[in-house]
Amino acid sequence: MKVNGRHYRTVWLTGSTVFLIEQNLLPFEFRIHECQTYQETCRAIKTMIVRGAGALGAAAGFAMAQAFLAKADADKAKQEIAATRPTAQNLFYAVERVYNSADPARAAQELADEDAENCRQIGEFGSSLIKDGMKVLTHCNAGWLAFVDHGSALAPVYAAHRGGKNLFVYADETRPRGQGARLTAWELNNEEVPHAIIADNAAAYLMAQGKVDLVLVGADRIAANGDTANKIGTLEKAICAKEYGVPFYVAAPTSTIDRACPDGRAIPLEERPADEMLYQTGQTAGGRLEKVLVCSPGSPALNPAFDVTPAKYITGIITERGIVDPRTAKI
Repeated sequence: MKVNGRHYRTVWLTGSTVFLIEQNLLPFEFRIHECQTYQETCRAIKTMIVRGAGALGAAAGFAMAQAFLAKADADKAKQEIAATRPTAQNLFYAVERVYNSADPARAAQELADEDAENCRQIGEFGSSLIKDGMKVLTHCNAGWLAFVDHGSALAPVYAAHRGGKNLFVYADETRPRGQGARLTAWELNNEEVPHAIIADNAAAYLMAQGKVDLVLVGADRIAANGDTANKIGTLEKAICAKEYGVPFYVAAPTSTIDRACPDGRAIPLEERPADEMLYQTGQTAGGRLEKVLVCSPGSPALNPAFDVTPAKYITGIITERGIVDPRTAKI
């Protein structure tokens, strides 16, 4: 994707340095973050400087390559990288692939290139679902910031928009981290796709009013039976979509599928720090970023980061190989 007229990937490796778009600063500031060591790349993953299924996979693969390039203890590095985020299947897939490669740096680069190409193909397949005049709801951020390029859930939107189709996107996930309001909306604005940010609680109302024609979401891990883990709140959208007859599609490369995981009950679900619920970071009128308490002082918070949507609520899964029904076909 282009930012200020220049093409960027979300994450890339030059020499032994990993470069990342600093996503915690978006949409207020665009900055490139550098990681000189695999430990620094691990910190970037943990602190969500980089996030999203494919981008995490690429970053983890590059971190594994950094460990080999530095002649570090590869087994120790593998364990540290794998411990950064527990839910994202692409991270584990990438670490294993690079660790077992005869040429780690090349393997990591090939993995990143494949992620970008797979997402481009997801866009091509998924764009067929979008008809002229459709209103599309998406949740969290599964755009190009969440992958190496193109994105998963937003890839069909971009392909359809560039193909001349008239469409409108509702972007939600305004809490806890606001990745729909901050990242998806920023991407859509850059691409000049008509859109509006909505409160998470507004999706069911809009579906009930007949104002949503299609739901497109991403995935952090897909079990062998089609159950899908994604950003917290996805399950609510799926249940509402089922109730109001709105097609609900998951977009993800096949590297997100964990065939060793039988169903959603076996997917490890991350719980993140309470501060993400209690505090919000925003830009003041003077342009300064400030973190402020937005909840009851002294009250605790629970912050589950993901939920699992059962396959029965999913109309189809859009992959780089085509669109499949997880209830009737092996994925």
